[in-house]
Amino acid sequence: MTDPQHELDILARVRADRSGKDSVLWFSGNVFAQLPGQRSRRLCGFEGYNISRIVEIDDGYQVLTREAAFYKDPETGEILERWHNPLNNRDVDVVHVWNDPVNQEFTVHTAHGPFSVPLQDLGNGVTCLSMEVFMAYPSPLPRSDYPLNSSSDLYKGAELFNYFVSNDDLANSDLDDVPCSVSWTRIAPWLPWMEMADAPGDLLYQCRGAKLSGGYPSLPEHIRTRIEQDHPEFSAAPEQFSQPNETTWTYFKKMAHPD
Repeated sequence: MTDPQHELDILARVRADRSGKDSVLWFSGNVFAQLPGQRSRRLCGFEGYNISRIVEIDDGYQVLTREAAFYKDPETGEILERWHNPLNNRDVDVVHVWNDPVNQEFTVHTAHGPFSVPLQDLGNGVTCLSMEVFMAYPSPLPRSDYPLNSSSDLYKGAELFNYFVSNDDLANSDLDDVPCSVSWTRIAPWLPWMEMADAPGDLLYQCRGAKLSGGYPSLPEHIRTRIEQDHPEFSAAPEQFSQPNETTWTYFKKMAHPD
């Protein structure tokens, strides 16, 4: 497929719901520590979701989203509030993911040429849409100000997505909301709240999930209970496009130094 508008429409239908209704991607998996010269080890479970809404603009789409995710005890599955870090023997408060907003804009014409997204037919009636996002930018938590929480003045990481869809659904151009399963891998520095700034190594997240046909009400009850208790606005996608986006690092900074 080489038509940029067609590929952009596919992304809108797979990633969200082209009609503008809220769409929920739920995921669950684990977080692993990667230490030089050692075997990787599981630190905790991880479960959450992204809730999004598509807005059509000139030359493309805006994707308005919020995302919440929770670090969990690897044995019991309970959402953690305090955590004993086995890598440095510290007891720390857990800071969960409350990213609002996480907005994106996709257009047919980009600074790098016409829009394109990798699509691969895997056989057995399934196609994979993949997105690979590599990041390197000044850290919101400079080392000089956050020596216990920040390992570098440069945030460097990667988020790797694979969306698996039915070829029949993809071929149906009248279907605005294409069902999908998703695999998500993240490589990131130690989280600020882990108090691991001077330790070599990093984190590997490996999760899998799906777009929920029933939207927010289809999320697991323990997730909805936490949302409604702490941040009920996360039950719906944002109404307006805004920037900058929230990240774990910017959210931690707000919690550490609230205005």
